[in-house]
Amino acid sequence: MDVRKITESLIRSGIKRKLEEWGVPGEIPVTVEIPRQEEHGDFSTNAALQLAGHLKKKPRDVATGLLDSIRREDRQGWFRDLSVAGPGFINIVLSDNAWREVLATALKKGERFGAAEQADGERVLLEFVSANPTGPLHVGHGRGAAVGDALARILAFTGCRVTTEYYVNDVGTQIDKMGKSLYARYQQVCGRKAELPEDGYRGEYLLELAREFRDEVGERYLSATEEEATPVFRKVGCDRILDGIRRDLEAFRVRFDHWFREGDLHESGAVAAIVDELRNRGQLYESEGAVYFKSESHGDEKDRVLVRADGRATYFASDLAYHRQKFRREFPKVIDIWGADHHGYAPRLSAALRGLGEDDSRLEILLVQFVTLVREGAAVQMSTRSGNFTTLSQVVDEVGVDAARFFYLLRSFHSHLDFDLTLAKTRSSENPVYYIQYVHARICSIFREASASDVVPSDSPSLSVLSLPDEVSLMKKVARFPDVVSESARAREPHRVPFYLLDLSREFHAFYHNHRFLGETPERTQGRLALARAVRNIVSTGLSLIGVSAPERM
Repeated sequence: MDVRKITESLIRSGIKRKLEEWGVPGEIPVTVEIPRQEEHGDFSTNAALQLAGHLKKKPRDVATGLLDSIRREDRQGWFRDLSVAGPGFINIVLSDNAWREVLATALKKGERFGAAEQADGERVLLEFVSANPTGPLHVGHGRGAAVGDALARILAFTGCRVTTEYYVNDVGTQIDKMGKSLYARYQQVCGRKAELPEDGYRGEYLLELAREFRDEVGERYLSATEEEATPVFRKVGCDRILDGIRRDLEAFRVRFDHWFREGDLHESGAVAAIVDELRNRGQLYESEGAVYFKSESHGDEKDRVLVRADGRATYFASDLAYHRQKFRREFPKVIDIWGADHHGYAPRLSAALRGLGEDDSRLEILLVQFVTLVREGAAVQMSTRSGNFTTLSQVVDEVGVDAARFFYLLRSFHSHLDFDLTLAKTRSSENPVYYIQYVHARICSIFREASASDVVPSDSPSLSVLSLPDEVSLMKKVARFPDVVSESARAREPHRVPFYLLDLSREFHAFYHNHRFLGETPERTQGRLALARAVRNIVSTGLSLIGVSAPERM
């Protein structure tokens, strides 16, 4: 039960009835919002302002005329009060019985409260992380992993059929550099002097891989030329680094339905085919031996190289082939989650898809901003190429999976994130994930105490006893959950869920300190236990949607 949708439906029906009385055909879109200031009511609508111009009346007069019709439509007593405010807003206060009705639904649905009845919604292909297999995942990749996985969980919870995918960039210049760097490290661990490529990868992880490979094959490749050795070390490095990425992601509670290799696109001829198709469509031209796509004519800032002068396809060409392949899998919605450094790449890809005759509105690109690790108030410096960086696994080892995932979602991914390692390890109310998890543990403790006192929670408690302002306020917070999850899915903003959980937790902790759950009259005890059960279910569900555990003891 979504309290906003029910409210919208009643308001819409009342307005439609009034428009018919006024002889106005058709319907007017109705938007119901939650006011910023609580004293303005539970909901508010600007429908009268939208109608005023069409009716050639003053908005307040229109609003006044709508009130009676809306009241007549409310046969079940959903509204406690309707009033006109400001230039013509209609403020809406729901009755206590409305909140109790939602609470009853929450109790009935349990941990499926707010979920779609069936997963028969839009098919979505969600690609995220997709880090090059040239080194371990770093903290920036961790944010993309947390955002992508949480979004996948939320979309599935709200009815979408979600397929997750990791695109493995196992072809190209960076993979070549990694292979040459690993070969140099192999020579070093075999006792031969070898210099790392000037623009190669210098992290200690390659030294470890080189030792492992030497222990397996000995000095077999010392006599090979760089030209002979590079393909071997490129494949060995790519495969083993990718295995490490898989392990790190699984430890971070992230699993993918598909792992799609760029190399398969080249081997299947899909990259060459996409170049030929664009050429046949008149979208390409040659200049100084290179093949360019006319992306500027499709809204990009300039034309882009698809095939270099030496005949090698660019990453852009293979990425375009990959997205054509995605579209051919007939997903109505394709979502890519990339790092913020790809902001200039998004319009280029959309332009190319239009050049292929595809509907680029099917593609959504979400850009995740950068992360700065902060320890004891000071930023931790990182550089991937030099090897001076903090890996995702190091962060998880230091603060734990729960805190790592939660802190990555503490701010909208549209904003830069300062990840406070010191705070993430704190076991106190100052740590937001601890603060929320403690609500779940505290409620579990209440039910253990009830059991020890031979208080058996009722399956059908009377909720009419929940009438105190604090009880109604907590019921309101419970009722907001389906709306929060729905909006989180619609806006592609998973951070809304932890923000809501923090708000709910503050409300519950305050209630706990001001009221007793046990030792009241039997009716009130049962009512409050029911309220506590609903909060516990929502905290458990909400934490699971962002991949965080809900402990029963802390």
